[in-house]
Amino acid sequence: MAGYKQKVISLTKRPGQTFGFYLRVEHNEDGHLVRCLDKGGSAQLAGMKDGDRIIRVNGKFTDELSHLEVVDLVKNSGLTVAFHVMDEASYKQAKSQGVNLSKPQTAPAVNGVTKPALKPKLCHLVKNSSGFGFSLSSVRNVPGLFMSDVASGGVAAKAGVKDHDRLVELNGDNVEECTHEQVVDKIKMSGSDITFLLVDEETDKDYKNKRGKIQAHQATTKYLNPDPRVIKITRGADGYGFLLREEPDHTGHFINDIDRGSPAERAGLKKKDRLVAVEGQEVDSCSHEQVVDMIRLCGNQCCLLVVDNETDHIYKQANVSPLIYWEEMNNSNSPPSYTEAITTPVAMRPATLAQEKKKELKLKLCRLEKTSAGFGFRLNGVQGLYGQHIKEVVKGGAADRAGMEDDDVVVEVDGVNVEQSTHEEVVDLIHSSGYSLEMLVARKFVFDELKANGVAITRLLLDQSSSGQAPTEGSSYREEQRRHVQDRPETPTEQVRERASSVSSSSSEESLDERL
Repeated sequence: MAGYKQKVISLTKRPGQTFGFYLRVEHNEDGHLVRCLDKGGSAQLAGMKDGDRIIRVNGKFTDELSHLEVVDLVKNSGLTVAFHVMDEASYKQAKSQGVNLSKPQTAPAVNGVTKPALKPKLCHLVKNSSGFGFSLSSVRNVPGLFMSDVASGGVAAKAGVKDHDRLVELNGDNVEECTHEQVVDKIKMSGSDITFLLVDEETDKDYKNKRGKIQAHQATTKYLNPDPRVIKITRGADGYGFLLREEPDHTGHFINDIDRGSPAERAGLKKKDRLVAVEGQEVDSCSHEQVVDMIRLCGNQCCLLVVDNETDHIYKQANVSPLIYWEEMNNSNSPPSYTEAITTPVAMRPATLAQEKKKELKLKLCRLEKTSAGFGFRLNGVQGLYGQHIKEVVKGGAADRAGMEDDDVVVEVDGVNVEQSTHEEVVDLIHSSGYSLEMLVARKFVFDELKANGVAITRLLLDQSSSGQAPTEGSSYREEQRRHVQDRPETPTEQVRERASSVSSSSSEESLDERL
């Protein structure tokens, strides 16, 4: 296989952001092309170049996949994705020689799995009786200020500071253009603790070569202590066992009133912890009701990222979200699978959760016939607000047999779209339906993905998916067939509201592209 080279590039993005490039297929060009890289974006900084071909996404060979299938692979991979990439010349050479690119390489590329990406670092220093244990110096004809005389075993050394590190930020403020005297004054005014954003010589050179701006959200958090905490909770019979509240004099969402012996206490949740993220989604910009809804929709298990007061202070001082710890942790747990992706044929690897979800990406048209036990489900919503969910599906009941599952999102009731209907309006529709009921529902992740892509959720999509029960001839909705049903609406005390992100794409006869 001489004559071409392949590299593995692992990219991580923040929620709501992109990886910084467009994926395209173009007329008279083979493969899936990298185009329009954002200057200083994740993809450019990791070494992607215009015209590169994406060969694999998380180990899945892409040359035989359509553009939309590759886009879905990336989107379903979450915040971190491993790309196998070839430069344009190597790809065309391999194609012209008939090289089988689907055959895995026997060793990872040097700038992929085996060599971690170069990152700036965040260092938090707490002064002791000997001071901070470092000096600041400048180098003739070299811009910037550098760490020097780092005392062995001192505060700075223990915090990860090394001689010759260049200072980029001090307590979240960029000081690259400041004089020595200005920075010294800022340090004196900081009091007993300071947080630096630093780059070592190799990282500094790498960023300058790529003309990328060094920012705190790109930094490693491995030198910061204490760490944010990842709390995985399994719901008990009485719930998770804690209350979430907003403090009048503080910004954010805080844990309060943890029940003794509850799942929350056993998982390590502490009173006054600040909640940073739910299932990897940052909650700082969410209302209290939205956060409660996010936790409720997690089902029986929920993963929370929290910080205590000390940790919160450090990240706020650095002017960066603790979510970067979550992202770095998830990324550091991923390389073994990337190595598998290089050395193991795809057919031998079990399908990922995202791939399984993709297979199940469909709506369900559920037809229920009332029994003596009713329809066997509860409608979960909030009086006066939009968004209804199925709860407490009775095993073997009418809803279960029709294919309904807990947390299904209700889209239509007897042909009437209820996405913008209140709880009371949906209850009235069900009450007026009779002894038979037809509901169009979607799994939560299906609903979210369709909404995120701006797709109108209607019965027309059933032609592209499948129904909870196979439709029979003459079974389409008719207004005169609306029937009566007895339901048991649940009215939780917290507001239910969904947020959907947007994705832009475009297509033409000549090309397809998607911003990633």
